Amino acid sequence: MTGISVIIPTYNRASFLERALLSVRRQTLSCDEIIIIDDGSTDETLAVVDAFVRTCDIRVRYIFQENAGPASARNRGIREAQFPFLAFLDSDDHWQKKKLQLQYHSFIANPDIFLSHTKERWYRCGVHLNQKKIHQPGNGDIFKHCLKLCAVGMSTVMVKKELFDIVGFFNEEFRCCEDYDLWLRVSCRYPFLLIDSPLTIKEGGRDDQVSHQYRIGMDRLRIAAIIDLINCGVLSRYQARLTIEELQRKCHIYGMGCIKHKQTHRGEQYLALAKWTEDTITRNPVEYPRVPETLTNL
Repeated sequence: MTGISVIIPTYNRASFLERALLSVRRQTLSCDEIIIIDDGSTDETLAVVDAFVRTCDIRVRYIFQENAGPASARNRGIREAQFPFLAFLDSDDHWQKKKLQLQYHSFIANPDIFLSHTKERWYRCGVHLNQKKIHQPGNGDIFKHCLKLCAVGMSTVMVKKELFDIVGFFNEEFRCCEDYDLWLRVSCRYPFLLIDSPLTIKEGGRDDQVSHQYRIGMDRLRIAAIIDLINCGVLSRYQARLTIEELQRKCHIYGMGCIKHKQTHRGEQYLALAKWTEDTITRNPVEYPRVPETLTNL
């Protein structure tokens, strides 16, 4: 037994779920359990799971909950997992067959590492996409990269379960960008180990995906995640400076965008926060205070 739990959150993805499950079953290193968290599906998800269970010799646990979003579903999977290593797979993605083997062996070779991730191959509506340089995943200290964007693909990750006792779980108030928020909390503390091979296949380009449905509000959620990170008091001085600078950039861009779209009051609020960050950097380039509550009621 390797001690790996595979966590698959799903919501109305019956047409993709079988492919994801088969990619887990085909792994050259078998996991010890597959936990499917059905986040309130109304399609044929249960029938897909039942058919898979009849042909699979891996323990499969199917858990249904009322729809609460991907953060809630993943947290449920983490709490239900019975093994020390957790691998996450979104139900519309899938894995190359050596994914678990290479990641698990990387943990054995690097016992101090808490999290491993892999490169990805991206497809949009079935067409392969070449990743831009900014989207290439990093190794080691990736905190600066994580500030700019969601730098770690959710389906690429294997993590020691104990990490969540240290950094906390996914923020269930976030219906989107919950992974961006978590990677900030992890990367400011620990290095990430990259498996330098595209072992994860990411499918995109559909309007049923959370990243599409919440694309207009993603900047606002990332700003909220950065504010929470600053106020939690765990950043080094160098990290705090990087974080304040990125907060200023994001607030300025989002604030100007709000004003452009006739949301003047909201835009002015974010520009006021951007001004506070600029004044803070100018006034005190080493020590940073908490973001004032008067500026965070956005």
